[in-house]
Amino acid sequence: MTKTLIVPGLDGSPAPHWQHWWAATDPKALMVDLSDPSRPSPAVWEIELAATILHHPGCVLVGHSLGAVLIARILTKWPQVKVRAALLVAPAETRGSDRIGQFGPIPELPLGVPATVVASRNDPWMRFARANTLSKAWGADLVDLGFAGHINVDSGYGPWAKGKSLRDGLIAATATLPVQKPEARRVSL
Repeated sequence: MTKTLIVPGLDGSPAPHWQHWWAATDPKALMVDLSDPSRPSPAVWEIELAATILHHPGCVLVGHSLGAVLIARILTKWPQVKVRAALLVAPAETRGSDRIGQFGPIPELPLGVPATVVASRNDPWMRFARANTLSKAWGADLVDLGFAGHINVDSGYGPWAKGKSLRDGLIAATATLPVQKPEARRVSL
């Protein structure tokens, strides 16, 4: 059974956020508990996420906003963690932000695992062109949700079945790939 680790962003993902809904409705999903979500520390969050991955090797990571950036940091800095795939939803730009600037610069290297970036054309946290650039640098597919804001509660995203469907697509696409160190995998786009 492939575990889905849901990685929240700044201020967490309380109800009715789609991440909260997902964790509550999917027995294979687990919300990653990150310390002090309103004042995040990159070093602490990286250790907490890496520790959770070590408990669930071969997992799929699903991050929103700063959680998506955290996943990119983990996959590029800690290539030894065993991750099956990543779904990065509405990554947040770290440049120019007092609250999340310490998470920058956002890595622009291949993630080493099959990945999908989901972005919006009117996301106040990251321009679509920047999300597109990151998806290319990460070796990830890009899903354009159109004008969907930050893909959060304020944008009308409570339950979000499309997210689960995108995760299921990543699982199906990686069904024949062995879970191993990311640097040994081949990613085809």
